[in-house]
Amino acid sequence: MRKIRGPLLAALLLSSSALTLAAPAPASAPAGTPYIVLDHSTEFLMDGAVAGSVWKEYASDKVRKLYPAKKWGFVSQVMGGFTAEKTCVVTARAMILPRARKELLFKPAKTASTFGAIPNASNEQCKALARTKLGEAIGAIESALIEH
Repeated sequence: MRKIRGPLLAALLLSSSALTLAAPAPASAPAGTPYIVLDHSTEFLMDGAVAGSVWKEYASDKVRKLYPAKKWGFVSQVMGGFTAEKTCVVTARAMILPRARKELLFKPAKTASTFGAIPNASNEQCKALARTKLGEAIGAIESALIEH
């Protein structure tokens, strides 16, 4: 199990760092479209395949129509772990970014972050929380995009 110390926990929850988009390979594209989907998550909580499946599950046809894959892509970041008291702490961020050829530009059209914690959680419960929080962040982006 991964332990999070006080200052690290505070930094995690207050984190607003920019993502570096060059290193990781794209995760699975949503629903048969050529979206670029990048995941920058803590491996313990989520991998690119899981993040890609969450994007597929939550990205609607309305979003695909308004934000076509030729011009847009998705980024997710789920971070967290366990405190010394065995509380699972998770933060999830989702973004929709403009696409320039085969790369994404860090100029988010929309960004959403969610946070959650479960005391005395198992590893499986912590991973489930991570998946749920990423889904909530994606849902928040979708709501904001469709309303405008």
